[in-house]
Amino acid sequence: MAKLSVVIITKNEERNIARCLDSVKDIADEIIILDSCSEDGTKEICAAYDVKFQEKEWLGYAESKNYANSLASHDLLFSIDADEEVSDTLKKEIARIKSEDSPRKAYEVRRLTNYCGTWIRHCGWYPDEKVRIWHRDQGRWEGLIHEQVLLDPACTVETLAGDLYHYSYYSVSQHIEQANRFTDAGALHAFRKGTSSNIVKIILFPCWKFIRDYFFKAGFLDGYFGFIICVISSHATFLKYAKLLELQKKEES
Repeated sequence: MAKLSVVIITKNEERNIARCLDSVKDIADEIIILDSCSEDGTKEICAAYDVKFQEKEWLGYAESKNYANSLASHDLLFSIDADEEVSDTLKKEIARIKSEDSPRKAYEVRRLTNYCGTWIRHCGWYPDEKVRIWHRDQGRWEGLIHEQVLLDPACTVETLAGDLYHYSYYSVSQHIEQANRFTDAGALHAFRKGTSSNIVKIILFPCWKFIRDYFFKAGFLDGYFGFIICVISSHATFLKYAKLLELQKKEES
């Protein structure tokens, strides 16, 4: 049977980390926590669990996760965020793959997001499949903002049953603040890649984003919060292309 290293990065996660650790402690053979110098009670909460805790300055999402993976003792890795929780069905699936031990396989999970106390099953937010379990020599994290696991081409991917619960935002204000932060980085990343913006994109792309998520991806079925999510996602698209155009104009001046 393969041994499993659960790897978590944290920064001021006192609200979430205990729930996360409680959900993985029975399936993990070790738990690695890489903390980016939290200023709340994260470290003290983690001290109550059997974890390997290390502090290190923030390296960015992908590089922090890659560094945390390097601290693991076992080849089979499970990367989980502090604001996530493993469902009972998913726990059984993880127990199964530990017993099967297929080094050339990676496993993706379905994330079900809780938004302000409501589970969101549409808006393009579900099933939100993510590769989270793999053997260390088969992949590594890549990407600036929405990081993902880049796997060896010979590695096959299996989707596991059960959900990974994701507790994303506790308030609408929190969502808006993060959208503003992420679009700063997103616009800069697009600018460096040579992506261009103009007034047509600033007008049309946000409109299409709302129409797609609210109507074609059935965001309206998620009620009030489905509408809020689609509006903020559309606004984030507006912000990204407006900020990108601003960067272009600065370069031209």
